[in-house]
Amino acid sequence: MTPRRIALLGAGNMGRALLGGLLRSGARPEWLTVGESLPAARAQLQRELGVSASADNLAAVAEAQLVILAVKPDQGAAVLAPLRAALARNRPVLLSVLAGVRSRQLVQWCGAGVPVVRAMPNRPALLNAGITGLYAPPQVAAPARTLAEEVMRAVGETVWVEAEDALDAVTALSGSGPAYCFLLAECMAEAGERLGLTHEAAQRLARATLHGAGVMAQAPGADLAQLRAEVTSAGGTTAAALDVLERSDLRGALARALAAAAARSRELAGRT
Repeated sequence: MTPRRIALLGAGNMGRALLGGLLRSGARPEWLTVGESLPAARAQLQRELGVSASADNLAAVAEAQLVILAVKPDQGAAVLAPLRAALARNRPVLLSVLAGVRSRQLVQWCGAGVPVVRAMPNRPALLNAGITGLYAPPQVAAPARTLAEEVMRAVGETVWVEAEDALDAVTALSGSGPAYCFLLAECMAEAGERLGLTHEAAQRLARATLHGAGVMAQAPGADLAQLRAEVTSAGGTTAAALDVLERSDLRGALARALAAAAARSRELAGRT
């Protein structure tokens, strides 16, 4: 990874995942500083990752080229307000993983001239297997976008969206998506038990099938519809099962589910 001074504000699950990913990607501990209010968390970061952590956010961002905002959404204003002068003076890239907080709000908190990039990672980022939707306003230059993408690629794949509203769709699809996959596997395991499998066997079969299907879907050039077709022999067992799912309007149910998630994302952001 190219040497960069990176400050992280908030070292919760996603913050720690980003720190771990950056270190695995070649970042040196001395390139990273963390603003963290809890003494126990600061000590743990130093002990386990060798990263300097401070209760003073101003000191943490003093020399940063990129600042990652990873606190709870309702804490964003309180965290950034005391840093406004320093951010306006140094103009680091602000990379926000705050769900629902719009870029215009972040710019108001930081001050004009600070390039802002929004990121919507998902929970598999904790295992370095995530995917992140990224958005930056048109005025954010290419180097700032590249730097933000480099950071988020430390915990998985990245996808840029052209419109900020599209992050609601990212939330609905990939942000909430792992729960849909877990629900499907859970239902498969329960159905397997009803067909005579033990609980342990059904759980193992469902988990391994979910994992294996995911690995196949990640193969270079993989197409989801083609993969489904390749598993489905005409007149066979898979075709019989898929016929039931199609007649049950699975596609429609999922479309309505994602629409509900996207609508809730807009509501939580104070938009309709």
